[in-house]
Amino acid sequence: MADGKLVKDVMIGIFEYPHIPYWFTINQAVRIIKVSFISSKKYPEPMAILVFDEKYNLMGTLTLKDILRGLEPRFMQGSEKAQGYKEQESELSLIWDTLFTKQSKELAEKPVSEIMAPAKQFVDPADPVTKAAYLMVHHDLVLLPVLENKKKFVGLVRMIEVFDEISDSLIKE
Repeated sequence: MADGKLVKDVMIGIFEYPHIPYWFTINQAVRIIKVSFISSKKYPEPMAILVFDEKYNLMGTLTLKDILRGLEPRFMQGSEKAQGYKEQESELSLIWDTLFTKQSKELAEKPVSEIMAPAKQFVDPADPVTKAAYLMVHHDLVLLPVLENKKKFVGLVRMIEVFDEISDSLIKE
């Protein structure tokens, strides 16, 4: 499947994708997302930023969902109203009405390291694309870091490239 394609054939290079240091604030990350993804429309979904330490080791990823959760913690709490229950309507209305208030602006000054998702799963450039697909599906990931020799971060592979390769092999005659 995927015609023997390897991760290195579909990965995005380390400097081709937006990245920030772990000490950047949520506010700074939002600005980078606006420029890198939303304004330029350079990259299709998923919109995530890579987060590095001072030695340029990958620490994790920061998605739009992580940012929303960090800016308004109540927004991500389970609410029956979000499931459509009318008796909780006033609770959800209050959350929506106060979303991103002064408190959220204060929370936007937290470092992204407090809200990012740590990188735990990796592939090697020589791994088959099907291994990347398995890890992404099994661990519910949309981005997968690519490490050379289990040490050096060289890029990432996204679900969209993996899907493109696998779907091409399925529809070929």
